[in-house]
Amino acid sequence: VANTGFLSLCAHGRVTGLAVEAGAAVSHVTSVCGGRTLRKGTRCLGLAGEHLSGHLHRLLLESPAEPSVLRALTKKVLSQLKEQCCYVSLDYEGDLREKGSHHPARFQTPDGHWITLGKERFCCPEPLFRPELLHCSCPGLHQLAGQSLQTVPEHVRRHMLGNIVLSGGSSMFPGFPERMCLELNFLFQGAGVHIEVLANPKRGTAAWAGGSMAASLTSFQHAWMTKGEYQEHGAEYVHTKF
Repeated sequence: VANTGFLSLCAHGRVTGLAVEAGAAVSHVTSVCGGRTLRKGTRCLGLAGEHLSGHLHRLLLESPAEPSVLRALTKKVLSQLKEQCCYVSLDYEGDLREKGSHHPARFQTPDGHWITLGKERFCCPEPLFRPELLHCSCPGLHQLAGQSLQTVPEHVRRHMLGNIVLSGGSSMFPGFPERMCLELNFLFQGAGVHIEVLANPKRGTAAWAGGSMAASLTSFQHAWMTKGEYQEHGAEYVHTKF
């Protein structure tokens, strides 16, 4: 058993840093120092890809397009639509005001219908940074990252600021790395450190790649929980052993 934040760092060749994970069902921020997950530096945002797909569907139903076509969209097609057409805005308020700042995108459904997206393209992923758009009172992912970094000692924090890695399918939106970097540099302005966000092109499966790498190391053998231990202590034993 291993923390997915640690595994995401492993996939980027690091054992110390901040992992910002945006997946399908939930998003996490995890501070890791020397391979050890800092529990007090872990934050969770109960908002991720599945919620964004539903948000996109609602946004489209508000548009003047063919409602019968939009209502018939399946979860799979919505996910494809989201992945192919949506992006994260670097200036959300400005893009909302300036209608000419965003270009429409067209998407063909499997049954041959065409859907045109306008502002929905950048409004869809915005709740990752503004959860209040989905009536969630939790801070945005960048703010959770800032909170996590504030929990670690300053000398460790300066090192982590240069080792922030992204992972998960919902981090794959064009503009997501740039927006995260922009927001974090704003949060830590005056700290004398320029923040770099590492965004591997294959970060959608970074935790799985890191898991493969970690499990092959002899030093990882202590992290196995045997069937006998599980049967004796139950699932809760994972918190004792790790």
